[in-house]
Amino acid sequence: MNRTMKLLRIYSDEAAYFGDRRVFEVIALRALDARLDALTGFGRSAHMHRRHVLEEDRSVVIEIVDEETRLRAFVERLADLPDIGLITIEAVEILRAGGNTRHRATPLI
Repeated sequence: MNRTMKLLRIYSDEAAYFGDRRVFEVIALRALDARLDALTGFGRSAHMHRRHVLEEDRSVVIEIVDEETRLRAFVERLADLPDIGLITIEAVEILRAGGNTRHRATPLI
C-alpha cells in the first residue's frame, strides 16, 4: 500500500475557544463535515471526549492525512477560527492504514 499523500498539521492550544467549544473540537467536527476522518480526544474511539483530563493549558496538534487539494480546501474552511497557530503541510508515505478508515485526523495532546 505504499502511497504518497500529504499530512496537514494544525497547532492550537487546549484553552482556545470558539464560542462554547474548544477550537480543536471545532476543527475535528469540520474535518468530519468535510469527509475527512477525524479522531479527537483521548483513547481510540471516534467520539468526542468531553472529560477534562488536562489540568493546565497545553498545546494541541491535529494531524490529517489526505490528498493535498482536499487538505488545502479544508484549511480555507478554518479562516474564521481564532487561536489557530501554525498550519503546515508535508508529504508522507502511507505504509499501512489501520482499521476500516481511509485516513485519520489525530490530535496529539
